[in-house]
Amino acid sequence: MLKDYGKSWVYVYLPQLTFDKFKSYVKFGTGWDVSDEGTVFDPNRDTVAIEAKMHHESGQPKPSFWAAKEKEASAGDMSFSRIGTVQDVSSHSSQQRIHRGVGIFSVSMEIEGTANFKPSPRMDEANLCFNLVSFRTWGTTDGVAPIVHAPRKWC
Repeated sequence: MLKDYGKSWVYVYLPQLTFDKFKSYVKFGTGWDVSDEGTVFDPNRDTVAIEAKMHHESGQPKPSFWAAKEKEASAGDMSFSRIGTVQDVSSHSSQQRIHRGVGIFSVSMEIEGTANFKPSPRMDEANLCFNLVSFRTWGTTDGVAPIVHAPRKWC
């Protein structure tokens, strides 16, 4: 069910408000509505889980995993150390937890059609494809239960 989780993809949890704001930026900038396909909403915690792909094949740069040097430092004084790739860290049983932090992504948009067909914003919704580039954590959390859901549709 969670084939290649932590190797080629991960779940990323973000506040519902952040996801809604991001979708509104896409709508304003492109005219396209964003599909909610593949997202999991948790109304109790007001969060959204999205699937993020990761480079994992040889020759591709794997996403970096950075940990805070001092977890109690203020935001302006916080510094991070690279402890490996996301794949390396997720393979250690001591790190298989929900990490709090900031993810850095490349985002692309997928719209159904062919090379000879120019889609228009009135037709349908666009799918967003998130690719995790780097992650900075300042600790783990026990306040979010992992979502086990696999509607995966790759971009």
